[in-house]
Amino acid sequence: MSDFDLVIRNGTVATAADVSRCDIGVRDGKVAALAARLTGTREIDASGLLITPGGVDSHCHLDQPSGDGSRMADDFRTGTIAAACGGTTTVIPFAAQAKGQSLRAAVEDYHKRAAGKAVIDYAFHLIISDPNEQVLGQELPALLRDGYTSFKIYMTYDDLKLDDRQILDVLDFARREGAMAMIHAENTDCIAWLTEKLEAAGRTAPKYHATSRPAPVEREATHRAITLAELIDVPVLIVHVSSREAIEQIRWAQGRGLKIYAETCPQYLFLSEEDLDLPGFEGARCVCSPPPRGKANQPFVWQGLTGGVFQVFSSDHAPFRFDDPKGKRNAGTEAPFKAVPNGIPGIETRLPLLFSEGVMAGRLELGQFVALTATNPAKIYGLYPRKGTIAIGSDADLVLWDPARKLTLTNAMLHHNVDYTPYEGMTLTGWPKITLSRGEVVWNDGQVAAAPGRGRFLPCDLPKPAASRLGRGAYY
Repeated sequence: MSDFDLVIRNGTVATAADVSRCDIGVRDGKVAALAARLTGTREIDASGLLITPGGVDSHCHLDQPSGDGSRMADDFRTGTIAAACGGTTTVIPFAAQAKGQSLRAAVEDYHKRAAGKAVIDYAFHLIISDPNEQVLGQELPALLRDGYTSFKIYMTYDDLKLDDRQILDVLDFARREGAMAMIHAENTDCIAWLTEKLEAAGRTAPKYHATSRPAPVEREATHRAITLAELIDVPVLIVHVSSREAIEQIRWAQGRGLKIYAETCPQYLFLSEEDLDLPGFEGARCVCSPPPRGKANQPFVWQGLTGGVFQVFSSDHAPFRFDDPKGKRNAGTEAPFKAVPNGIPGIETRLPLLFSEGVMAGRLELGQFVALTATNPAKIYGLYPRKGTIAIGSDADLVLWDPARKLTLTNAMLHHNVDYTPYEGMTLTGWPKITLSRGEVVWNDGQVAAAPGRGRFLPCDLPKPAASRLGRGAYY
C-alpha cells in the first residue's frame, strides 16, 4: 500500500523562507511529507518545474452588488475558475454592507451568492459603510467570533465613505478586538471638487478620471489614515497603493515603527495614465481607483515591492465587461468618467504577471514572490499556516510553474467572464502548468479540472501583526 494519496516528485519547491529539491507527499488533502523518494497512489512528475504555495488573492470582488445598476461579470464560479487557472487557490472577496443594511444580512446574502459555485476555497472581508451602534456593539463582535476578522473602510465613494470620526470608531473596535482594518485612502472632498471643475469645463472623457484623482489626493488620505491609526495605536493595511507620494508616506510611517502595512496591484506596475487616454470610450477599460499613474511612477512601485514597503500583492479584480450596458457602458458611451464603473479584471493574470516581470526578469527573488502573493496575505488575514505555505499539516494548495514557457497574453486564453484584459499583447515568461487545491488538481495544463461547489468557506483567525517594520516583503 502506498504511503500517500499523491506524491509530487522531482520539482523545485519554493516557500517564502527557502528553496529546495524534494518530493511532496499529500494525504487527505494536506501536505504530509517533504522528503526524497516518496511513493504515492498517484504521482505527478514535476521535473523542470517550480512548485510554490497556491496564491492567496486577498483583494478581489466577485458578484458584489452595486448601487448604480452595473453588474459584475464574474460570479463565484467563473471568478474562482479564473483564479485557479492563474495559480490562485484561495480568494477573499467582500461582503459589502449598504448604508442602513444589517451587516449580518450582507454576509448572509454573500454566502448565498457563493453557495455551490466556488471551485477553490474562500473567505470574506466585510465592507463597513454604516458603523452604527448595533453594528459596532452587536453585529461585528458576533461576526468576528464566526471568522470574519477583517474589514474594509472607504474614505471615498458617496455610498461607502466614512468620515474621520466614524473611522476612529471602527479602528477603536479593531484595536479592542484584534481585527485587521483595510483602508481605501483617497480624499473624497478633493475628488468631488476636482470633478465638478472638470465637468464645468467639459472635460468628461475617461482620461480625466486620472485628473480628478491625482497623486496628492491619495497622499493626503494615506497620511490621514496613518495618523488615525497612530492615534488609536492599531495596525492597518492601506490597499491598492498606486503613487510614489503615498509610498513615501507609508515608508515614513514604517520607519517610525508604526504598524502600517500596504498592498499594491498589477495595474500600478503595468498600466499608466496614458492607457486612459485612448480614442473614444476605449480608455474606460482602465478606469479604476486610484487610477494608474504616469509611466515614471512604475519604478517606485517596484521599489516598494523589492524594498519591503509592500507586504501584499493583490489583483483588486473588479470584473466589468466593456461592451455591456451593465458593465463599463452602464451609463452609455458618452457618459462622464465619474459614471464609469470603477475596476479592471486581473484575478487570473495577477500571479503570471508578477512571476514573469518580477521573478523571471530578476526584479524579485522567488521567496519574495511567494511572500507577497501567498504567505503574507495568509498571515495578515488569519489563514496561515493552513494556507500560504508548503509545510507539514498545511493544505496541499500547490502551483507547478513552467518557468520556460513563453507566451503572448490574450483575453481569449483567459477564463474570466470579462470581454477584455488590459494586459493584452504582453509577452510573458512562465505560466502555471498545474494547480492543486487541497491535493486535487483544479487546473491541468490547459484544462479546467474542478467542479463548482468544491470550494469551502474558510473562517479566519485573528491576525497577529508585528509591531516593527517588515522587511523584504516578508511578514513576521
